[in-house]
Amino acid sequence: MKNKNNLAYFLLILTTIFWSGNFIVGKAASLYQIPPFSLNFYRWFFAGLILFPFTFKELIDKKKYILKNIGFFIILGILSITIFNSIVYYSLYYTQVISGVLMISTIPVWIIFIASILNIEKTNVFQIIGVSLSLIGVIFIITKADLNLIKNLNFNKGDLSMIVAMFAWAAYSALLKKKKYEISQLALLQVVIISGLIFLVPIYFIEMNLGHLIVLGQPFYLTLSYVVIFPGLLSFFFWIKGISIIGANRAGIFLHLMPIFGAIMAMIIFDEKFMYYHLLGAIFILAGITLSNKKTINA
Repeated sequence: MKNKNNLAYFLLILTTIFWSGNFIVGKAASLYQIPPFSLNFYRWFFAGLILFPFTFKELIDKKKYILKNIGFFIILGILSITIFNSIVYYSLYYTQVISGVLMISTIPVWIIFIASILNIEKTNVFQIIGVSLSLIGVIFIITKADLNLIKNLNFNKGDLSMIVAMFAWAAYSALLKKKKYEISQLALLQVVIISGLIFLVPIYFIEMNLGHLIVLGQPFYLTLSYVVIFPGLLSFFFWIKGISIIGANRAGIFLHLMPIFGAIMAMIIFDEKFMYYHLLGAIFILAGITLSNKKTINA
C-alpha cells in the first residue's frame, strides 16, 4: 500500500511539473512568434490522433449515448479545448508566467463557486470567504497593487485574458461533476477533443488569414512535441492513475504545487522577478484555497 501511495505521489508531482512546463513552453512559443491558436489546434489534433486507435471501438459502441449528449460534450469541448488552452497561450504573449500560474492556481476555488451557481454542489460560509479572498489575490496581481492602474483601467491584456481562461476551465470542471458518464475517461477525453477542435478550426484559419503563420523549424517541432506528449497525454494518464490510488481530494492538493514549480522555472529560464504584488496575491490566494477546502462542523 505504501509503495502504491509513493507511486501516486511521484506521478502526481510529475503531472504538476508537466502542467507548469506548459506555461514555460507557452511563453517560449510567444518569444518564437508561434501563433497561440495554431499551436493549440495542432496540440489537440495530434493528441486526438494518437488517442484514436485506443478509443475508436468504444466511440462506435457508445455512438447513441454520445449523440444523445452531444450538446453537453460540445460545451465541454468549447470551454476546455477551444477557449482555455488557446487563451492561456495567447495570454503568455503579454503577461509573465508567474502571474499566469498564480491566477490559474485559483481554479479549484472558482470550481466551487460555479458549481454552487449551477446547483451542482452546495457551498458553505468558508467557501464563500475563500472565493472572496482568492478574488482579492487575483486583483492584486492584475493591478500590480497599483491604484493608478485601477483608476485608468490600464490593465495588461494578458492578465485579463488569463481570467477568461481561468473561468472557462472552472466552468468545464464544474460541469464535469454534473453527469455520470457511460463511457470511459479516455473516450470522454477523445469526444471533448473532437468537439473542441471543430470550433477551433475556424479560429485557426482566421489566425492564418491575419498573417500569423507557423514557421516550420526546430522551435515549433520541440514546442509541439512537448505540449502534445507531456501536459497533454502523459499528464492525463498520470493524473487518472494517481486519483485511482489515493482519491480525487488528496490528488487535488498536488495542483497547489503548480504555481511553485511554474514560478521557479520562470525565474530560472526567463529571469522573471517575483514581485511584491505576486506575494500579496499569493497570500490571499493561498488563504482562499485553504478556506475553500474547509468543511463546516455539523452540530
